[in-house]
Amino acid sequence: MLEKIVYAGVVFVGFLAIMNPIAAISIFLALTKKDDDITSKKIAMQSTLTAFGIVALFAIAGHLLLDIFGVSFTALRLTGGIIVGLIGYEMLQGQLSNVNRPMNETIQKTIEEDGTVAVTPLGIPLLAGPGVIITAMNFSSGGFINMFITIIAFGLLCLITYFTFVFGKRIKEVLGVSLLKVITRMMGLILTVIGMQMLIEGVYAAIREF
Repeated sequence: MLEKIVYAGVVFVGFLAIMNPIAAISIFLALTKKDDDITSKKIAMQSTLTAFGIVALFAIAGHLLLDIFGVSFTALRLTGGIIVGLIGYEMLQGQLSNVNRPMNETIQKTIEEDGTVAVTPLGIPLLAGPGVIITAMNFSSGGFINMFITIIAFGLLCLITYFTFVFGKRIKEVLGVSLLKVITRMMGLILTVIGMQMLIEGVYAAIREF
């Protein structure tokens, strides 16, 4: 029981580091600066629900997709370790990773077309980017319990992210730009370690397979 509780903590911290809702506040505020409070809350809810749905889907059916395309889980771990490690390295520089950060062209095009920013770019790739999806598939491996823990942990983080977005202006005023960058660097360090662990497990599995 204690082992699963510790695992749940590791999963939550891993998701927290890679999604980093605190660092995502600035992008959310920039995308919703012309919206009223009710609309902003609606966008925050839609974006977090989108992210949760995508991650839950891959946590449940991700391994089936790997089988369909003939990709081994070892390859996923190796690729995931590299991607997650690179995201963590970029965050160590005090900036949101380019993997998760939506391109300016995408943001501008969405706004010009009067489309909702909740699904893209907020839900995908800001909250549920490639790194988050691969991490979810990695955490959910090993049976139903791990899958359940992964989905619940990410659901809790999505709930926290929703309130982080809703109170984003106050949080940003309290923390300030400098502290936000410090938090991003701390999350980057954690994420780099997680990426390295995934890579080590992938290399070890590859050696055993051969």
